Amino acid sequence: MFAPHTQSEIEEMLKSIGVKSVSDLFVDIPDRYRYPSLNLPDAMTEMEIMAEMDYLAQSNDSTKNLVCFLGAGAYNHFIPAAVNAIIQRGEFFTAYTPYQPEISQGTLQAIFEYQSLISSLTGMDISNASHYDGATASAEAVIMAYHNFRGKRSKVILSPSIHPQYRQVIRTYTQGYNNFYLVGDHDGTADPFNNPFDLVPLIDQNTALVLLQYPDFLGRIFDFSSIVTKAHESGALVAIICNPIALGILHPPGDYGADIAVGEGQPLGLSLSFGGPYLGFFATKRELVRKISGRLVGETIDNDGKRAYVLTLTAREQHIRREKATSNICTNQGLMALASTVYMCLLGKQGLKQVANLCFQKAHFAAQKINSLPGFSVCSSAPFFNEFVVCCPQPVDEINAQLLEKGIIGGYNLEKDFPGLKNNMLIAVTEMNSREEIDLLCHALEEITHG
Repeated sequence: MFAPHTQSEIEEMLKSIGVKSVSDLFVDIPDRYRYPSLNLPDAMTEMEIMAEMDYLAQSNDSTKNLVCFLGAGAYNHFIPAAVNAIIQRGEFFTAYTPYQPEISQGTLQAIFEYQSLISSLTGMDISNASHYDGATASAEAVIMAYHNFRGKRSKVILSPSIHPQYRQVIRTYTQGYNNFYLVGDHDGTADPFNNPFDLVPLIDQNTALVLLQYPDFLGRIFDFSSIVTKAHESGALVAIICNPIALGILHPPGDYGADIAVGEGQPLGLSLSFGGPYLGFFATKRELVRKISGRLVGETIDNDGKRAYVLTLTAREQHIRREKATSNICTNQGLMALASTVYMCLLGKQGLKQVANLCFQKAHFAAQKINSLPGFSVCSSAPFFNEFVVCCPQPVDEINAQLLEKGIIGGYNLEKDFPGLKNNMLIAVTEMNSREEIDLLCHALEEITHG
């Protein structure tokens, strides 16, 4: 263990708190628990440890050596080398939430630029920089809507085609709320293929929020303008969970009147990393700014007339009056936000549009080829972005096991979340998938099912 203090410093601290030795700090812990036998292996040198870790790493497969068609919320996109080159700089990589924020001008500027880019991408007025992932950002949208009406509207409508894990997190976040209930997805048992416009009759004067996904979990694209209009006529808010890459070619939520836009920022320059750390983005209209959780950084002028960045708004209840807080999300996910900022700046508007278009075109090429295979069919005729559902002639897990033997990570087995969708596979295609890889997938599927 590394102890940075000198012996004299340790003695001074112990004297200050009134104990004679460090061991006196642990007197409340029974003797038998203080120094248990850990049964650890013998110590190794750094060279030996590196060799062992390299050996273990070689037993793991990844998208570097496998062809990937798995999405369902996390996607294999190309990440320019400059992203990691910048975020691994010491001043960014080791930085923590600034509690004297104006001293950390570099951190504040990075957050400001991130917020500006997310606001532009979603077509919203305000963005924060505080959420762990798309699921928690979605839950925060529900909580913000509930508190916006001071609990007087107790119903939130969830589309059944929202990511099932997002809906689970929302239920976890809100389980302690009184006079509050979620409708629309029948506690997760509703068919995700249901038309989202079937939710319209549920909207009434007791509705706080309508939560939709665009594109939805099954990859489908819908124009939600009429739902937004109906919700606003009843005084309710509308939140849209969106794929940020898709917004390179699709109309942003702000264009058709959504009040809140949230989503998973992983596609914006973050590696898959076995599930995290990821980044939840959250943007909203200006009139809801004081209900938003987390931090907002603004640009101003200092006493010398120079540009400066400040922490414009943060709910103090999140830090020191937590029992009164509407949300206790306090991190700013600064490093992940910086990675996404670098990614968006490198690509620019046209680059993001090009990536989105590649995903769209390649996905439709793959869908057309798979749909022509005997026994396989694309399950929905709705427009889609880069994901689509395929009805398979065999159980998905069996197909995926054989695909893996051929060096291919197959699609997501929808039966895991929706028992009624037996033999349904959700396939994702990104700019990383070449025509040759799509051909390889189709050949493998045909061979597996008709070999």
